[in-house]
Amino acid sequence: MNIIKQIADELKLREEQVQQAVILLDDGKTVPFIARYRKEQTGSLDDQTLHTLSDRLNYLRKLEERKQEIIDAITAQDKLTPELSEQIAEASTLVEVEDLYRPYKQKRKTKASVAKARGLQPLAELLMQQLPETDPEQEAAAYINAELEVPDTEAALSGASDILSEMISDQADVRKRLRNVLTLRGSLCVKAVDPDTDSVYRNYYDHSELLSKTAKHRILAVNRGEKEGFLKVTLTMPENLGENLVLKTFVKNSSRAGMIVQEAALEAYKKSLLPAVQREVRSAMTDEASEQAITVFASNLRQLLLQPPMHGAITLGLDPGFRTGCKVAVVDPTGKVLATDVVHITANSAQAVASGKEKLKRLIQQNHVAAIAIGNGTASRESEQIVAEILREMPEQKAAYMVVSEAGASVYSASKLAAEEFPDYDVALRSAVSIARRLQDPLAELVKIEPKAIGVGEYQHDMPPARLNESLTGVVEDCVNAVGVDLNTASGSLLSYVSGIHSGIAHNIVAYREENGRFQSRKELLKVPKLGAKAFELCAGFLRVRDGSNPLDNTGVHPESYAAAESLLKACGYTKNSIGGDLHILTEKVEQQGYAALSNELGIGEPTLRDIMKELMKPGRDPRDELPKPLMRSGDVMTAEDLKPGMELIGTVRNIIDFGAFVDIGVHEDGLVHISQLSNRFIKHPLDAVKVGQIVRVRVLESDPKRKRISLTMKGVPQDHLDS
Repeated sequence: MNIIKQIADELKLREEQVQQAVILLDDGKTVPFIARYRKEQTGSLDDQTLHTLSDRLNYLRKLEERKQEIIDAITAQDKLTPELSEQIAEASTLVEVEDLYRPYKQKRKTKASVAKARGLQPLAELLMQQLPETDPEQEAAAYINAELEVPDTEAALSGASDILSEMISDQADVRKRLRNVLTLRGSLCVKAVDPDTDSVYRNYYDHSELLSKTAKHRILAVNRGEKEGFLKVTLTMPENLGENLVLKTFVKNSSRAGMIVQEAALEAYKKSLLPAVQREVRSAMTDEASEQAITVFASNLRQLLLQPPMHGAITLGLDPGFRTGCKVAVVDPTGKVLATDVVHITANSAQAVASGKEKLKRLIQQNHVAAIAIGNGTASRESEQIVAEILREMPEQKAAYMVVSEAGASVYSASKLAAEEFPDYDVALRSAVSIARRLQDPLAELVKIEPKAIGVGEYQHDMPPARLNESLTGVVEDCVNAVGVDLNTASGSLLSYVSGIHSGIAHNIVAYREENGRFQSRKELLKVPKLGAKAFELCAGFLRVRDGSNPLDNTGVHPESYAAAESLLKACGYTKNSIGGDLHILTEKVEQQGYAALSNELGIGEPTLRDIMKELMKPGRDPRDELPKPLMRSGDVMTAEDLKPGMELIGTVRNIIDFGAFVDIGVHEDGLVHISQLSNRFIKHPLDAVKVGQIVRVRVLESDPKRKRISLTMKGVPQDHLDS
């Protein structure tokens, strides 16, 4: 198999692009580094394409390794034929390869293996020929042997039939054809274990649909329902279709031998082939559904992490609660804790609520709070109502609030990392700090939490853990490196996601900083224990040193391109101190000379030249700043009862799943915009229309407070001017 060509064909890339990417990956270069600093080699492949390429490369390499192992195993049995070798070479999946290996694989004790040990293999092979003149009983008589436990012709024919059944069930081509038939024409049939027991799976208590039409999220839903003991799930083949396929393949005629082969084929189909194919198809469909769920989770996570930060805002974080009160933490623009408290604004006592309101007012006034982040857990909406009242009573403060997801906040607050960061605070107060920081800088705070605990996916607990972790970790790495990291303020958690830096090196960077003070340059990184030249190459461009000895250290220009950047500045009459100023002549000069010509003169590629120019004009730029700011609220809080069909509202997309998007419109429950209501045009997936964190205008279709369901639409609702 030409792996490079296959990947190029699958991803619609040039072979040289794939070849260069593979060389870089094999050399230990990270995806963020390749995407940002090796554009010339790869033809500017982005990080998501490189991740897909890397995943496919690993799969195909494992496939080739397995093929070779199987060829070696069959060769050792002296059974490898040119035809079989070609079939193995052409197999495109691990399942197909394993099917080809089945007849030669060492099996545990079976009826067929016992029959073979009794010398009945030749009889089975003779019967499989189905010659009209063959007399099965007469032929079987020759195999009667008391010592081998073949007392009569009936026992001989029974053993031969067992061998025939195994031979038939091991046929790779038949298994493949049955899988295709079941996938294309089979049905998913779901029944209730106990129809009288109510559950969230009631819609599936008597459900049937073609597998080819089954949405991937329904596969995951019925899997979970089965796992929890509410559903029985089967994949069914159209009546007689599977049996007929097997009989047509193996039964040549209606001779007496042919009838024995027919019985053996039906036995193989019912007891081996069909159950195996059902397992394989269901497993494949689950894998596909899981992969799509992981893709959606990863996309949602990427969008959440890249939400714009609230620069310069003193923020109050509020972790709502009933019995133990609401925990409050005020943090300065850098995330440093200024004050903490507990307020009972959701208590049954009017006196306690009044006292809690006064505490909050003092905290807001004394600390000049500009933004309030309210966790969306228990007592969230009750807390929101009180906060809205307070802001109406304090118009001079010009503060606003936002309900933020607190998914994973409890995981972080109880972690070793949180204990090290806030040893003097209890778990609940740490959670309030985390909620405040999530609004200030989602990326810097959320990297402290295991990605799958952030809560922007669906069925994440049913996903293959290793694959989910690999995908989500890759997303966090991409986001961290796309934004860049301040070397002198970043936490160890944030640093550990930088290209080329693992947790050990991240710890060493923080320790070095604490012992020696601020980093003055990127070069100083080489003094950090265990951070060698290779790690420096991979990480340096993503780390920023503000107010350091070299202005280029606060840009995304890689140290390997400093000479080119300085030459470019000098040619245009600038110095390094001009970085970030009015560099209009720089653009004019480059355009006059031409990007290609100047790239050759500077000894760099054109993509690198363009990237350098962007960085020189906007050093330390944060791509998140170009996105619309979060939707802050300060007015009245509505309830689901206030919603009326036709009402138009502005909200924030909180989560995206296969069948729609959930939007926070300022009431207790998020509303669902079904995929059919997301756009006037046809879309294959909600991600084609919206993204997590996007501010959208919606219209209410229906509100059912009792069932806690709100249906919304975006069809025919103008989405312009929301960024302002």
